[in-house]
Amino acid sequence: MKKPVVALIYDFDGTLSPGNMQEFGFIQAIEQSAKTFWTRSDQIARDQDASGILSYMKLMVDEARKKGFPLRRRDFQRFGTKVELYPGVREWFKLVNDYGKSQGVVIEHYINSSGLAEMIEGTAIGKEFKRIFACSFIYNDMGEAVWPGVAVDYTAKTQFLFKINKGILSVRDNKLVNESQAEDKKRIPWNNMIYFGDGDTDVPCMKIVKMFGGNAIAVYNPENENKKATAAKLLKQDRVNFITPTDYTPDSRTFRIVKAIIDKIKVDSTIASLKKSR
Repeated sequence: MKKPVVALIYDFDGTLSPGNMQEFGFIQAIEQSAKTFWTRSDQIARDQDASGILSYMKLMVDEARKKGFPLRRRDFQRFGTKVELYPGVREWFKLVNDYGKSQGVVIEHYINSSGLAEMIEGTAIGKEFKRIFACSFIYNDMGEAVWPGVAVDYTAKTQFLFKINKGILSVRDNKLVNESQAEDKKRIPWNNMIYFGDGDTDVPCMKIVKMFGGNAIAVYNPENENKKATAAKLLKQDRVNFITPTDYTPDSRTFRIVKAIIDKIKVDSTIASLKKSR
């Protein structure tokens, strides 16, 4: 019997890391406070009636230029090494992979974030993902960031779910993802998806995954009452299947939930296979 493939799909800021990734390394390099940077970014978006994502990306390039240093892929990755992670995150991927293997299930991890792919690549967990779907820059001949290449807001995130569903890893592709494909031919069925997010910007993805039979998990920092209230609201509104603290250690509620979902996916796969056989 073919092993079922399970996709764990994560937002990044607030889900795997406490805070916005720009606040770990980059903010210090431009000698600004996080409040100042985000206030200025929001002001650009308001004044220009522009995308908040494109606004922060432009401001990063502008502020780095003012300070006299380029932003190359390796610079973003260097900032990424400073990004903090929630308890258990570093060990989480092996933990889940080993459990999936013990159950005869193939585990794949994906990022679906409005943060920067280049910074995520530089984090301690950057190599754990099959694909990082996130914002990124276009670089000139000298390798310096000059223009946004990919901007991922809360609605743009949804496209990557459909790409994961069909096994498409290209950001650029807009043909294969829209072609009709029989459900049994899709690489990762919706009910084999587990989506992790921490707030309102993840709602479209959470709703889609849950609506099509997958599992959406709202995580929250237990030290932040607002985040906890947001997760509780999402559960009450039936937009997610589970809520859990941002604890990814072996004894955590998060791991218990994921193990239970993997168990169910394995059983459902076995039953489906038996139905097809004689």
